[in-house]
Amino acid sequence: PIPVATMLARSAPRLGRSLLRTGHVACLSTASKKIVSPPMVYISGEEMTKYCMDLVLEKWIKPHVDISAWEFYDLSCKARDDTEDQCLRDAVSAGARIGAIFKEPTVTPTEEQRVALGLKKAWGSPNGAMRRGWNGITISRDTIHIEGMELGYKRPVLFERHAVGGEYGAGFKTVGSGKVVTLFLPKDGEAATIVDQRDLPDQKNAVVTYHNPLDNVPDLAHHFFSRCLKARVTPYVVTKKTVFKWQEGFWQAMKTVFDKDYRDKYVAAGLLDKCGGQLPHLISDAATMQIIRWTDGGFGMAAHNYDGDMLTDEVAQVHRSPGFITSNLIGKRDDGTLIKEFEASHGTVADMWHAHLRGEETSLNPLGLVEALFGAMDHAAVLSNSGPEVPTLTAKLRKAVHSLMVAGRGTRDLSGPTGLTTEQFIDAVAAHIDRPIPVPADAHVEPIVDDTDVDEQALHALFDQLDEDKNGTIDYGELKRGLLKLNLHPKKMLATTA
Repeated sequence: PIPVATMLARSAPRLGRSLLRTGHVACLSTASKKIVSPPMVYISGEEMTKYCMDLVLEKWIKPHVDISAWEFYDLSCKARDDTEDQCLRDAVSAGARIGAIFKEPTVTPTEEQRVALGLKKAWGSPNGAMRRGWNGITISRDTIHIEGMELGYKRPVLFERHAVGGEYGAGFKTVGSGKVVTLFLPKDGEAATIVDQRDLPDQKNAVVTYHNPLDNVPDLAHHFFSRCLKARVTPYVVTKKTVFKWQEGFWQAMKTVFDKDYRDKYVAAGLLDKCGGQLPHLISDAATMQIIRWTDGGFGMAAHNYDGDMLTDEVAQVHRSPGFITSNLIGKRDDGTLIKEFEASHGTVADMWHAHLRGEETSLNPLGLVEALFGAMDHAAVLSNSGPEVPTLTAKLRKAVHSLMVAGRGTRDLSGPTGLTTEQFIDAVAAHIDRPIPVPADAHVEPIVDDTDVDEQALHALFDQLDEDKNGTIDYGELKRGLLKLNLHPKKMLATTA
């Protein structure tokens, strides 16, 4: 047989002399070898995020990964309408069976969209079916950090939102004046218990009923406390149990797990030094303020379903936008194996999609989307015990994404008008998967800030309010007094817990 190097030498005039440079022979001999990915569920959506992820699959994943074991499910409005939601049931079943799921953002159509799309009905959000089908415990939403770039929080912020219960599953009816009695009928056939009864004197009333399951709160607690300990951040449990007495059970379940299995470890790590050595509790009202005050990060919060939804939106705004936090649904099989579904925290970016359809340039930052994809791929590798190949590739992809952003070659939300378009950024990452742009150890890049929506008149009024002596500057004393008056001053941690 003729040696490979000899064949290359004979073909050099045709292939180009650069092929014979050091290292290129090895690359050619392995270029066709792909990483074989273990099974994973891929749920596609629609609009701009689908367009972007189609590019990511074609240019980042398929050239390097054999994804023949992936199962694809279309949850677009049309697919749900055409199949009478069988596609959703199939996706949920596959997710329960496989355990690693990536989901693109989907559209939950309004009545106007139903008419425009010619749908038989305005299909509801698929999230409830997924949480039920995957025994949802918590939705983990964490800040994404880029080495060398300062976003909102300096250190990680971890959040757990109870995935079940609360207003999202509420039953309701609009009724007239009368009386409402809420009955509990035990499964074992014992006598009914009155949960609540009240008179309704008004002529029009909205009666709402919901419950909060507590059986899986210990699972949420273990997931939350183990993650916070690994990330070395201080955990806070958020409720409004002082007013909503029914929330006491959530707090007690969390505290019981913490005191038994985690408190000593946290004390040893010094993570409770500013909290009196105990698990701190935050009233939800206080949590809304601390989220905008504690910009150093280094904390975690766990809350009920609705509070968690609202508070993580606030975290996203402090950390720049929903595109810079993760959103992972954690469920559990009967055998204890974790089911994990990964998605971006934002929607389908409809306005940018319409611009794309008009032929205009777009610049969609795919960070939240691809972090979700990488997370699902990594979890699939864990479930299959398939070794380090997939995590190694996702780490290389993440490094290529981050290094381009720090180098000023990100999308326009980060790099301003000179930033790359949607397609250009996808191509740039594809070109740097194996050779990411070096990031200096002392790199400190701040994203471009768009100030076009600043209310200048209101800002000048605030400045004048803080500038007490009207000399055109604000000194430390004026700043401190102004922040105290506005109740926006940083507070010591012990002063915020209850």
